[in-house]
Amino acid sequence: MDKNETIELIMSDCRERMGKSVQDLVHTLAQLRSGRATPALVEDIRVEAYGTVMPLNQLANISIPEARLIVIDVWDKANLQAVEKAIQKSGRNLNPHNDGNVIRISLPEMSLEARKEMVKVVRQKTEEHKVAIRNIRRDANEELRKLKGEGISEDEIKHYQEEVQKLTDQHIKKMDELAQAKEKEILTV
Repeated sequence: MDKNETIELIMSDCRERMGKSVQDLVHTLAQLRSGRATPALVEDIRVEAYGTVMPLNQLANISIPEARLIVIDVWDKANLQAVEKAIQKSGRNLNPHNDGNVIRISLPEMSLEARKEMVKVVRQKTEEHKVAIRNIRRDANEELRKLKGEGISEDEIKHYQEEVQKLTDQHIKKMDELAQAKEKEILTV
């Protein structure tokens, strides 16, 4: 493999991993409760059904008929209890009501204190993902430095390290924008 292919491999791996970190942050933030109900609050809850563990969205329709109500229509009513139990054990402070036909989850109005706590969680999760981006930057820069003795000049390595830094800055900016949007959503009454 020639030096250009190696460099392109390092850069594409860096781009791909950073992109995945941003997507993971999107997924993580979607699971955090704001003032409004969203299917993302429950769709990935793991439910034991049919002798295996499955995400809730593979067992039921999840709808939001009102701003603070989640309705879960389990396709096989034999799994209603298992779904209800999984929601209770999920650690998301959700209180499901099973009427034998569907499961309803009413989300109470969040207090200002609860909203502020949730904003702290958003900032913490965002920072964890930023650390992941920085680690990817470090890995890419180390890989580029290893190429120094393989016919690649210091200037070329410095150029590609600057490209890695630009990618890092872009992805961290995107994460900041996502976090600000989620904070605004949480604090909006």
